[in-house]
Amino acid sequence: MTQMRNRNPALLALADGTVYRGMGFGARGIGIGEVCFNTSMTGYQEIITDPSYAGQIVTMTYTQIGNVGVNREDEEAARPFLSGFVVKEVFDAPSNWRAQESLGNYLKRHGVVGISNLDTRALVRRIRDLGFQMGVISTDPAQQDAAQLVKLAKAAPSLDGRDLAATVTCAKPYVWNEGGWPGIDGQLPRRAAPTERLKVVAYDYGVKRNILRLLHDHGFDVTVVPAHTPAKDALAFQPDAIFLSNGPGDPVAVKDAPAIVRELVEQKPVFGICLGHQILSLALGGTTRKLKFGHHGGNQPNQDAQTRRVAICAENHGYAVDPDSLRAVGEPVEITHRNLNDDTIEGIAHCKRPLFSVQYHPEAAPGPHDASFFFQRFYEMTRRHRAGEKVTGAQIAKGV
Repeated sequence: MTQMRNRNPALLALADGTVYRGMGFGARGIGIGEVCFNTSMTGYQEIITDPSYAGQIVTMTYTQIGNVGVNREDEEAARPFLSGFVVKEVFDAPSNWRAQESLGNYLKRHGVVGISNLDTRALVRRIRDLGFQMGVISTDPAQQDAAQLVKLAKAAPSLDGRDLAATVTCAKPYVWNEGGWPGIDGQLPRRAAPTERLKVVAYDYGVKRNILRLLHDHGFDVTVVPAHTPAKDALAFQPDAIFLSNGPGDPVAVKDAPAIVRELVEQKPVFGICLGHQILSLALGGTTRKLKFGHHGGNQPNQDAQTRRVAICAENHGYAVDPDSLRAVGEPVEITHRNLNDDTIEGIAHCKRPLFSVQYHPEAAPGPHDASFFFQRFYEMTRRHRAGEKVTGAQIAKGV
């Protein structure tokens, strides 16, 4: 049953003047951000702790949120970076053996405002039809003037041109040596650890912890570095490969990142996910564009151009690589994957260098495991490159 005690009226105001009224939960105050929606039916904790949502107010399309609570093991970052959380119905009395805290208490502890008991279907249809826009959530009883909140939303800067990676990245390099949650003996298959360990430097543009866990489990010794680390400093760790992580916002705004990556691809194998995919594309001479309402959810269909097989994938991005820009550059780059909903680019591979990337999230946190094999491909590409073989991203993408 929904927990309604000690909750105040709350408002969500959009820049176009639309106002939704509901009940507040989480922190008391005001949250300002770009309003988006996520279509996942599970994994709300992984969603709210994904640093890629920095600067955004996330609306869940699934109606009942909070019923399994929150636990430390499923956090994708040390804290949530999103600006606000919107749900139809919040359950603040969780019932799950792994729960350590309620969703409402977790958001309150981290200063994140939430609003429930509003028509999320109407809100999602508005974003879908009209596109991204800025919004304001107020859970403060002293700040419930709808007209003033609309003014705040109209005055709020969009995500375009803001280097949000700088706000979520780590402060200094660190070593990651934690694997995935082992589950319960006898219930999950155990993966044999590779006998040959490889070194990877992971650029933290807003990296999710499950990416680091899977890199570790697939045979990498992982060193994480801040987003704007110069190439020479990353190479000083003597890595066998470079990983470019996910992250929030506009890829063009991530200061110096394409120039840094251009230097790295000359020397090391590179794999990028989400924002890392976009930054790799920029480094190779491509361009990016903003999508109408983005891809956010665990049910996106992506097709492999080589095999024609379709994987259902988790995604979280508001920008995409322009396919015409990749065709125009001098680099021999293949488009390896496309989204079947809107034909946007979901993967690329280099035909002469050990480079590849995907727009979606193969780490499955939350989401299906259809694309988890990319971590094994990255390991094999790196191992073969270190052994002196002339291997390319395109070969790896084709299973050669």
